[in-house]
Amino acid sequence: MADHQEASVTLPSDPASVTTARRYATDVLAEWGLPADAEASDTVRLIVSELATNAVQHTFGQSPTFTLDILLERDEQLRIGVTDSHPRWPRRLPAAVQQDNGRGMVIIRWLTAECGGRLSITPTPEGGKTVWIALPWTASVQRQ
Repeated sequence: MADHQEASVTLPSDPASVTTARRYATDVLAEWGLPADAEASDTVRLIVSELATNAVQHTFGQSPTFTLDILLERDEQLRIGVTDSHPRWPRRLPAAVQQDNGRGMVIIRWLTAECGGRLSITPTPEGGKTVWIALPWTASVQRQ
């Protein structure tokens, strides 16, 4: 068993790609031993959905694609990253602005904290950013 497993997919910044990203994450995690019907899988799907939605909606067409990275480190930590090429980092919107949207990062932070994980944002060399979520891994990895 390798100390490190990873999977990655680059998708167009289109609303239909959010569903594709969720499905991709679910399939990868199932291959690594986390059943699709597990509570942790539901949490990861929601986090991926919110991160992908942010990459599509809040880059204002300035990021033609986004990349979903999924990494499993030493059977202990799952890292999920969504990278886009827009330079603006996520931020909370004032309550008055939060009508129909603007709660994605709040949901992501809450879910991440509830699972004992952490959120970080790193710049890319090209001027964009990656929003990373690190969560404790809760499934035994399938041997391939």
